[in-house]
Amino acid sequence: MLDIAFAKPVLPRSGALVLLVGEGELPTGLWEHANSATNGAISRAFDAAGFTGAKGKTCTILAPGAGLSRVVAVGLGKRDALTRRGLEEAGGHALAGLSRDGTASLAADGLSAEQAANVALGAVLRSYRFDRYRTKEKPEDKPKLTELAMLVDDNAAATAAFTPHEGVAKGVFLSRDLVSEPANILNPAEMARRCEALRELGIEVEVLGPGELQKLGFGALLGVSQGSVNEPRVVVMQWHGASGHGKKAKEKSLAFIGKGVTFDTGGISIKPAGGMEDMKWDMAGAGAVIGLMAALAGRKARADVVGLVGLVENMPSGTAQRPGDVVKSLSGQTIEVINTDAEGRLVLADVMWYCQQRFDPAFMVDLATLTGAIIIGLGHEHAGLFSNDDALANKLLAAGLDSGEKLWRMPLNDEYDKQIKSDIADMKNVGGRPGGSITAAQFLQRFVNGKPWAHLDIAGMAWSSKDAPTRPKGATAFGVRLLDRLVAEHHEG
Repeated sequence: MLDIAFAKPVLPRSGALVLLVGEGELPTGLWEHANSATNGAISRAFDAAGFTGAKGKTCTILAPGAGLSRVVAVGLGKRDALTRRGLEEAGGHALAGLSRDGTASLAADGLSAEQAANVALGAVLRSYRFDRYRTKEKPEDKPKLTELAMLVDDNAAATAAFTPHEGVAKGVFLSRDLVSEPANILNPAEMARRCEALRELGIEVEVLGPGELQKLGFGALLGVSQGSVNEPRVVVMQWHGASGHGKKAKEKSLAFIGKGVTFDTGGISIKPAGGMEDMKWDMAGAGAVIGLMAALAGRKARADVVGLVGLVENMPSGTAQRPGDVVKSLSGQTIEVINTDAEGRLVLADVMWYCQQRFDPAFMVDLATLTGAIIIGLGHEHAGLFSNDDALANKLLAAGLDSGEKLWRMPLNDEYDKQIKSDIADMKNVGGRPGGSITAAQFLQRFVNGKPWAHLDIAGMAWSSKDAPTRPKGATAFGVRLLDRLVAEHHEG
């Protein structure tokens, strides 16, 4: 991960320099000093490029003089309209222009300590790279920048402000790593082992193996896994940030639950071959929950939180679940499995029931790459939000806007519920093509018991084919920062 160092605002004598420029502003501070030291090269370049500091616009000046290898100017837009998200994106734009530089400094003079920390977070998030399997990459193709010096008036306060952001960034990186891993490496057992590493952060981790799951009655989850030689796991992670370990909690825990299908062939209802390689990230919901727990512990969040992930592999074989099978879930409700490729909801049904029976949380939020239908409806701009609780839904919507991980609320009602009525069991696991993401949520709601609950269908958001300001293309870790904001804004004392 990119190292961030905060220092006093002194013009560097070498390396690259980033200038954050407000729209329509005149040169001040380090910008003015750098322009003077380069005999006006910066202002001339701005005029030639038509750079005015408009939000998201950049201007790069190569070898401007004064020992600088380049100057990268990033537009902030209007200063009075600056937001946390805008500052993070500015940091991301800056980092994108610095990958070939060995040393770089960013002029954050004029920003508050918290604003500078937000810029630094954006730069760190954009610096992510998953390259552990690249053995023949040329040195010139690798990014050279390992440390970014943030030049800010109150560097001590900025350092303190950045510390919790760094914990969140590590959680995001963990989630991206998990989602990026190939399925031959990251099977359910291996994913559970990586969860166990969170004990170093003070998180209690408990792994339930296949024998325990059988004894407890996880019939829906076990049905999904029975075609694979890779046996299932359920991992329970607890962070006692409010009550402390061994102390009685004053309030109920918050619960986050993730679908962790480490590879999804569709089972007997097998998927088409084209694009099936993408199904290594059908565990992105679980990856987000694991990253969230690491983020909360990393920044010492003052909240009691439990994270649960159901880890399975969905494979076709002689032992695989068949269309038409009936399974008995942990709740006692029976499910007719019409389509074995609608497996994530079977996993979540048992894990959600177990969560509320064991922990009785204040609310439950589940994340899952659940349906292709949500991509048809919302594309790759919003995740689908389904909830039985308006207050929880509104908090999530606001946290999504604040973090840039946007949600769009979708409907739930009894008319959709009729589509999953089974002729031979309590319900069936699919309701046909109409409203596919909605009927999937209706299915999950049958395992909620009236508990405040939200379901985030992140199928369109877990992976990106293009860069964004605070992330390169690939695994996005969608949900980590969203839910961290939810906890920080509403559930910390």
